[in-house]
Amino acid sequence: MSEPETSGIHASQARPVRLRDALLRARIEAADRTGVVVDLRDAEVARLEILNDALDPLFAQVPEQIDLFDRGISQGDTPRLWIDVVAHIVMGRDKRMYRFVQDTRFGRIVLAESHDTAVIVEAVTDYVARRMIEREHAMVVLPEPKPAVPAARRRSRIWPFLLGFILGAAALFGVAVLAVLRSW
Repeated sequence: MSEPETSGIHASQARPVRLRDALLRARIEAADRTGVVVDLRDAEVARLEILNDALDPLFAQVPEQIDLFDRGISQGDTPRLWIDVVAHIVMGRDKRMYRFVQDTRFGRIVLAESHDTAVIVEAVTDYVARRMIEREHAMVVLPEPKPAVPAARRRSRIWPFLLGFILGAAALFGVAVLAVLRSW
């Protein structure tokens, strides 16, 4: 018996085939063969799951203390792969194109669009890096500059106090002298 050919790759070097990946590919192929809406939706979810798996190495590198990203697939009318609260990936109209979008104050903007998962993974990587830098800048607290107060200005606050104290003491002394003179 001859060994199955692995395209020049030794059996020890071959990447292990995961059943989950095979099931996802089978769902996509089944959806491609049929025109049923449910199958198309399943194909969308399957494609988003494939992309989600492709993003695992990226999010494994994000430090645990950074909690900006909450990745997951929502199974609503339009399946979405959420990256964070403002950015997600949806399938395009042809159900084969990934569309990476971000919600902003001015509406939704498309950050990347491609049939290729590698292009979307690169766009998400750039987005994650930018968000982490924005977080770093937001976390930096700059010390407030203290205004330079010249020594003459500090003294100018002491002189009015001393003048008021002396005038108040002189007025009290004058009132006391008047009281003594009237009482004689």
